[in-house]
Amino acid sequence: MGKPLTELMPTLYVALDIVSREMVGFVPAVAVNAAPTTAALGEDIQIPRTTTAEAEDILPGKPSEKGDPDLDHLKMTIQKSRMVPVKWNGEQQLGVNNSGTYNTILAGQFAQAMRTLANEVDADLARLYVGASRAHGALGTVPFKDGIADAPMTRKILADNGAPLTDLQMVVDTTIGAFLRANAQLTKANEAGSDATLRRGELLQLSGFSIRESAQIRTHEAGIITGSALVNNVDGYGRGDDVLAVDGMSALNLKAGDVLSFGDGSKYVVPDLATTTPLRIAAPGLMLPVTDNTPVTLLGNYVPSLAFDRNALQLVARAPAMPEGGDEADDVTTITDPISGISFQVAVYRGYRQVRYEIGLAWGVKLIKPEHVAILIS
Repeated sequence: MGKPLTELMPTLYVALDIVSREMVGFVPAVAVNAAPTTAALGEDIQIPRTTTAEAEDILPGKPSEKGDPDLDHLKMTIQKSRMVPVKWNGEQQLGVNNSGTYNTILAGQFAQAMRTLANEVDADLARLYVGASRAHGALGTVPFKDGIADAPMTRKILADNGAPLTDLQMVVDTTIGAFLRANAQLTKANEAGSDATLRRGELLQLSGFSIRESAQIRTHEAGIITGSALVNNVDGYGRGDDVLAVDGMSALNLKAGDVLSFGDGSKYVVPDLATTTPLRIAAPGLMLPVTDNTPVTLLGNYVPSLAFDRNALQLVARAPAMPEGGDEADDVTTITDPISGISFQVAVYRGYRQVRYEIGLAWGVKLIKPEHVAILIS
């Protein structure tokens, strides 16, 4: 029997092109690693990463013995293996074939299936905001509503934290995206230097950020501090400290992703659930010293857009695993999105008077460098 998916490849790539042009959120902004294709669901994957380099004096006539690769390894897992089914029986096909729309409808179904999986991946990446280092912005104020100053101010957080500044990404929610699109300088092709925003809905670069938009960003519901929380350390805390004792409150129930301030203007992210003191803030810790009895302020509910170095957020994606020798699928193929690098698996199963397609993907996500991620609050 010939390969039944061969004839469908044009239809599949029409669907992929639709989804590819829509992938303007987290998926194309993060580091995508499709190499560990043999990793099973839930199995640890080790991805090498370089550490900080150190300089040394130049000594003529005495070559340095240093410089060997200094690598540590990030552990990730394939967390999900998911698929979306598309099924047709003979009568259904006959009904639409009379109008000649079967392939058009099928392309739309494939596009919806890939869109569903891509949105789920995007949502998983959006939830990684809880591991960010610090935050910029104020409640009740929409970033970029009155200008573009929020971009350089957010960039300052990453620069102060020592993040690489050569591949900065920012993914904003749809409200911020709307205000950016309302900026005439961004949407007029003759002024922006590109028609990307006007024609494809993509956002442009600001302050070194490639700005994209995601509809998967959700409101963070803050924990609680009941009473007047105060820093509790007679010696205070210095720059870089990330564990702080507090007292004065009658109840403490912080959630991962909560934002705290200690009177110096900086907003620090709580990376873990905290119900007792001392509590921890994300790396790199305090930017300025904090004295004893400094008030601790908890920010309320907020919407977390993200700014980050591309390599700070990792996505591992592969086709769902098939057993050796195959299963009951009549044919299986893989199509790869050239923008995101994600490869979707397409399998076809023929049953009694019906055909069933499965569009599948397996993936895992992780934030690996808190210092290189900042939240843009709205």
